[in-house]
Amino acid sequence: MRGQVSKKLTPFLNNVNTAINEAKMNKVEFTPQIVRANLNKLAVFIGQGPELPYVCDRFFKVNNREIPVRVYHPAPAEHLPVILHFHGGGHMCGSVDLYDAVSRKIANICHCIVICVEYRLAPEFPYPAGIDDCEHALINYQQVLSNLNFNDSVYILGDSAGGAICTTLTMNSLKNSNIKIDKQILIYPSVDYTMTTNSIIENGTGFLLEKERINWYFKQYFHSDSLRQVTPKKASPLHGDFSKKMPETLVITAGCDPLRDEGLLYIKALKSVEVEVTHFQFNDMIHAYMLLDSIVKDECDKTYKMISDFIK
Repeated sequence: MRGQVSKKLTPFLNNVNTAINEAKMNKVEFTPQIVRANLNKLAVFIGQGPELPYVCDRFFKVNNREIPVRVYHPAPAEHLPVILHFHGGGHMCGSVDLYDAVSRKIANICHCIVICVEYRLAPEFPYPAGIDDCEHALINYQQVLSNLNFNDSVYILGDSAGGAICTTLTMNSLKNSNIKIDKQILIYPSVDYTMTTNSIIENGTGFLLEKERINWYFKQYFHSDSLRQVTPKKASPLHGDFSKKMPETLVITAGCDPLRDEGLLYIKALKSVEVEVTHFQFNDMIHAYMLLDSIVKDECDKTYKMISDFIK
């Protein structure tokens, strides 16, 4: 069933849909530069986030390159749990800077250290480069916490493509004992690259994230000739192995999101192997509503509160 969107979002979506229609009329082609610039335009709606006593850019050294991260510590004198934060953006967009306010709010309300990872993006670095970066960060997170107080609780959190990364790392943890995940938090997660759920069709136009753009994102993500044997289905966490050894999970979905149904199917799959799952759906919200804090502040505040309650 097609979602019924909140009236609070109507003016914003009218402007977005006008711009989309004009681009189609003018035959504007998607490019990484255009889609990245468009996502960055949402920064005006996110706000600045709270001041924290410790915020620092650090990095992991991997062979001849670096994986940048930003570390947020809300109480440097305390030994706090650690959240690895993997931002969204279709595996092509997004950044630590764009999500800075989100990371700050998570660190503040959850009273946890947050490590936001600047993982590599497609098409310059296709699948599985970003996943490899995030897995390295998760396994070696203590390296960027030198001289900081923390405890041994480790959580992962991601929205959209960040949710795909979280669920992939959870799947990988079943075969790799070096991956420790105590809980995972998924916000409108992307977990199925086959694009076969009903909500892809029902909510595929008019709600910011459109079916045509999702398809284009995935083509960029899986474009490498060296990955011909890796099909979208094989890479999809929804179609991977499930086990009761998977961590307790919080899933937040949006009723007007084309990715809604795959999130619901992921919940069903977790429950089928007796993993404890907490789920809430904002029926009148769209994909990426967490980047629209100034428009839907009540819903964003409620989401942060649910994350905090789940962790605590």
